[in-house]
Amino acid sequence: MENLKAEHLGSGREAKHWPKATLPEYAFIGRSNVGKSSLINMLVGIHRLARVSNTPGRTRNVEHFRVEAYKGKGQAWMLADLPGYGFAKASKDERALWEVMIRTYLRERESLQCVFVLVDVRIAPQQSDLDMIQWLGGESIPFVIVFTKSDKLKQPSIVSNIAQFKRALKKNWETLPHLIITSSENGKGRDEVLAFITDVNSRWGS
Repeated sequence: MENLKAEHLGSGREAKHWPKATLPEYAFIGRSNVGKSSLINMLVGIHRLARVSNTPGRTRNVEHFRVEAYKGKGQAWMLADLPGYGFAKASKDERALWEVMIRTYLRERESLQCVFVLVDVRIAPQQSDLDMIQWLGGESIPFVIVFTKSDKLKQPSIVSNIAQFKRALKKNWETLPHLIITSSENGKGRDEVLAFITDVNSRWGS
C-alpha cells in the first residue's frame, strides 16, 4: 500500500475559514454513522487523522486535510471531511445550518474534483443517501458511491445489497455512478480509491 502523509489544515463553517483552493480537493460525506472517519484514516494510513467516535454527528464543520506521498511523487491533494447527515443528535436549527454549509461548500468550492458519498453496504437503500446522490446529480457535481463496512457481511449479502441499491438508483439514473466497495478494517478498496484520486489529479490544471 502507498504510504501517505497528511496534516490537518483547519476547521470552519464558512469559505473565509477554509484553506485556499490551490490543490485538487475531494470531499467525503455520508450518513452520520456510516464510518466516514474510519475510512478516511484507512485511506491515508494514519490511525487518528480524522476523529473517530461512537457518537454519530461529531463532525460539525468542514475539516480540511492536505495529503501527499511520503516520497513526494505525485500531486498533493486536499481532503474535506463534511458533517454527516441523518442520525446526528443536534437541534433542528443546527442541522439546518449544516445543510446550508454543506451545500454552499459543494456548490462553490472551486477546487472540488469529486464527492465520495459513503453508503453502509449492510443496510437497505436509505432515502437520505438517495436524496444526496440525486441532489449532486442535479447540481452536476462529480461523485463516486463508496460502500463501507464490507467486512461485516458475507460476499453473497454484499452482492445482493448492492444490487438492491442499484435498482433504487435506476429509477432516476440511466447510467449508474462509479461504485467502490471498501472496508476500513481490512483495507479493501483503498487502492481503488487512491488510484481514482491519482487519475483525477493527473489532469489537474490541464
